[in-house]
Amino acid sequence: MERPAAIHQVVPSFAGRDAIGTHTLLLRDLFRSLGLASDIYAGGSLPEVSHLARSLDDLPARTMERTWLLFHHSSGSPVADRVLARREPLLVDYHNITPAALIDRWAPWVRDEVEQGRHQLAELAGRAVYAFADSGYNEAELLDVGFRHTAVAAPLFDPSAAGTGDDPAVAAELRERRQAGAVWLFVGRVSPHKAQHDVVKAFACYREWFDPGATLVLAGTGMGTEYPGALDRFVRRLGIDDAVTITGLVSDAALASYYRGADVFVCASDHEGFCVPLVEAMHHGLPVVAYGATAVPETVGAGGLVLADKAPAVVAAAVHRVLGDPVLRQRLVAAGRRRAADFSPAAGRVRWAAAIEESIATVTAATAGPDVAASGPDVAAGGAPGARPPGRGPGASTGTGGDDDRRGRTSATALDAR
Repeated sequence: MERPAAIHQVVPSFAGRDAIGTHTLLLRDLFRSLGLASDIYAGGSLPEVSHLARSLDDLPARTMERTWLLFHHSSGSPVADRVLARREPLLVDYHNITPAALIDRWAPWVRDEVEQGRHQLAELAGRAVYAFADSGYNEAELLDVGFRHTAVAAPLFDPSAAGTGDDPAVAAELRERRQAGAVWLFVGRVSPHKAQHDVVKAFACYREWFDPGATLVLAGTGMGTEYPGALDRFVRRLGIDDAVTITGLVSDAALASYYRGADVFVCASDHEGFCVPLVEAMHHGLPVVAYGATAVPETVGAGGLVLADKAPAVVAAAVHRVLGDPVLRQRLVAAGRRRAADFSPAAGRVRWAAAIEESIATVTAATAGPDVAASGPDVAAGGAPGARPPGRGPGASTGTGGDDDRRGRTSATALDAR
């Protein structure tokens, strides 16, 4: 098989400013810098970014010569079925799918879509020639369902992008709050798998035992109405509604002010495929205290305090230790900034360029003939004799650890892209 002349990306929906949209745009630019033609084809796009992506219907019905497709998978979608039916060599970029058990009590309308996504992931394993994963956690899921050739490559994004601009009203409010006590922050879609209720429990203990003037900001839009409504009622029953702010949709400037004005970033999420806000917090000098579930330990690395237990007393005591010990706090801030630098745009481009070249080399070496899709399922899945064994290749990153939910611009079920 010849080296591809084009690698086009396919996404179920394109929002532009969310985590997958940002990654897709940066990856398109990287493909082009490597001499590959590259466009983005979307099942649907928000009007304000529709000029950045083409409609999926614009893909020619015929098989495109020397063209590969890269499909971004994060939820069940009819777009996945359309991609599976095509004959171009197929790459998959897996952003993870939250298990239905974590969300169906609060958003039963999501269950069918996430279960469909899991089923389609297995189908993609039999069709794809190579797959990328945001984290080692995600890669393990790929290998479990049968992908043969994989690499870990953290999503492309700029950790400093969330620090541009300033919202004077938010900044002033946070300055006033910090005079009374510490300001906790978590950024993420208000969704049961993000477990904001567990952050609230720990925060209530912290206020009771250590800092009665402390306040908490939960920045993010809600997934549906049931869980956000229950969270609001829970806060009121605890009698701390005057100390907890659930922001809903926030602007980039407001988000930047929250990162700059908080004292600590606290994450109690039960499921993350990567979690970009962890890196943004570390970049902005916020000490991170996080429950070590799923991909969180990979993403944080040595840049924060990762807990094996998220019991409210444990989290509250950990935050108190971090904020009450200036030496420890400064060590965590410095370590976090070093860790965030691992995900800088320059580092990400190097990581992804190596992963792309590795995928091309692996597939071209493992396949024979001009049409990989016509060569049979074993070859298409990377099973030709002499192929690289499963696992990370030279293009894979190591030590890296996913819903751009603060702005409310993702699909409700693209739950772990961020």
